[in-house]
Amino acid sequence: MTYSEYGEPHTLELSELDLPKVAPGAVLIKIQRASVNPVDWKVMSGGLDALMDVVFPAIPGWDVSGVIEQLGPDVPEFSVGDRVASYARKDFIHGGTYAEYVAVPADSVAKIPDGVDFDSAAGLPLTGLTAQRALETLEVTSSDTLLIHAASGGVGHLAAQLAVERGATVLGTASEKNHAKLRELGVTPLTYGEGLADRVHEAAPDGVTAVADFVGGVLEDTLAVLADGGRHVSIADPSVMEHGGRWLWVRPDGPRLRTLLEKVAADTLRVDVDRVFPLEESASAMEANQSGSNGKILIDTTR
Repeated sequence: MTYSEYGEPHTLELSELDLPKVAPGAVLIKIQRASVNPVDWKVMSGGLDALMDVVFPAIPGWDVSGVIEQLGPDVPEFSVGDRVASYARKDFIHGGTYAEYVAVPADSVAKIPDGVDFDSAAGLPLTGLTAQRALETLEVTSSDTLLIHAASGGVGHLAAQLAVERGATVLGTASEKNHAKLRELGVTPLTYGEGLADRVHEAAPDGVTAVADFVGGVLEDTLAVLADGGRHVSIADPSVMEHGGRWLWVRPDGPRLRTLLEKVAADTLRVDVDRVFPLEESASAMEANQSGSNGKILIDTTR
C-alpha cells in the first residue's frame, strides 16, 4: 500500500513495487502482520516532514511480524525461516510494513518465541519498546508510585503491566469504560480531565514519584501531582524538557524486543488485539485507529 504525496488514509493505493534489496547486516521479512500506530497516519499526513526525509512512493508502517525470507551478507544470528518481529523504523520514510516484504537491519529484529502468535508479535514492537523505554528512563522500582496518563491505550496498557511487574504502585488515567480493564492489571484507575490532580491526591496524598505521559496536553496535571524529586517523561509533549522531564522517541532494538516477546510467551505481558484488516483495506485500518479502538489494529498482509 503506497502514497505518492502527503495526504489522508483514503489516498492509499494497492501497488506493485520491486522486491526490497537486502543490504549487509539486514534481513528480508515475508510479512504476516503489520500493526497500525497513530504515527503511521501522522507520518502520512506530513507530520514528521521536519524530522525525516521521504522517498515517494512511500509504504506506511513500522511494526511487523513474519518469517525471514532472505539474509543479507554477514547475518549469522538468523536463519531463513525464522519467525521474527521488528520495530522497523529506518532513517527515512519509504519502505514500510504495509506490504508483502520488508528489509530490516538485523539488530532491529527479534525471534518470536514458541507460543507467541503473529498477531501478538506484530502488536508489540513500537508500543512495547516505548513502554519499556519510559520505565527504564524513569528508573521505576517497587518503591515508586507511578501515574500513567492514558493507561488503557496502546503504550499505556503495556507500561502498566510492566510497572506492576516491577512492583510499583500504579495509578492510570482512562475513560470509565476502561476502568475495569485497568483494575484487572492491578492499576488504580482514574478518570482523566478536569479535577484529575485532586483525584490523584486522593489516591496518593503525598503525590507520585514518577509520571509517564502517553497522550500529551497533561503537563499542568503532571507538575501538580509530582512529589519533590519526582521524575517525568512524555512521548507526546516536548515541552516537558523545560520542566525537568524527558521527551522520549523510541528506538529500534532487537534484543529489548526479544525480552518483551519472552514476557508474552511467559504470559506475564498481554497484547490486546481489536481487529485485523486485509492489506487492501489498510486505509480502513488507519481510520479505525484514528477513531479509537479497544486494542491493536492489525493488517494481515497475506490476504
